[in-house]
Amino acid sequence: MIRVTGLCRLVLLIGLAGLASCGDETGSGPIERGEALETIELPAPRLKGERSLEEVLAQRRSIREFGGRSLSREEISQLAWAAQGTTDADGHRTAPSAGPAYPLELWIVLPEGLYHYEPQDHRLILYRRGDLRSALPAAAYDQKVLAQAPAVFVLCGVVDRMAAEYDAEIAPRYVQLEAGHAAQNLLLQATALDLGAVPVGGIDSDLVRAALGGSPRELPLYLIPIGARSN
Repeated sequence: MIRVTGLCRLVLLIGLAGLASCGDETGSGPIERGEALETIELPAPRLKGERSLEEVLAQRRSIREFGGRSLSREEISQLAWAAQGTTDADGHRTAPSAGPAYPLELWIVLPEGLYHYEPQDHRLILYRRGDLRSALPAAAYDQKVLAQAPAVFVLCGVVDRMAAEYDAEIAPRYVQLEAGHAAQNLLLQATALDLGAVPVGGIDSDLVRAALGGSPRELPLYLIPIGARSN
């Protein structure tokens, strides 16, 4: 585990605050992502599982070895919904959000390409074809699990969205807290589905963005590889 010193924390806060301030230049409106290549409608998420919350909490572990099979569309649907899905007609999400500003964006890297999850319509939009997983270990201190997992969920924060609600000092912290909420939802859902997952927070956000071709307004915060357990 990497210990975050007071100086490192200050540097991180200053860097995130700088990103928040750039919202004055880029605006807090819709993010331009290029051409949508394909739309995948996801099956409706299940609202009742076979395990209790207490069982799932007790069984959650960081898993770094996966079996060979791909995730099913039903599994991807459930995982995406757990991380950022809506829970009512008013658009409230599974993870709490200050404001609510909803600054998070969820991307899923699959062997076929890079997909963006749209919570309101519960669907995936394909923006890049091809397997991008092999480029991710270099952005995460050579954590090879990112290239081996059948799916990598990428949580990004749009800090200017939060900065529209709160000042530049506290907005980045609220975005990071929200990413933690969403990541835990995702990890618990993976456990409930008997899948393996591990949160990877030691990343170079610029390298992740370069590997995936993301918008400069979206700050990668978490990479979470998920797959069937190897045993």
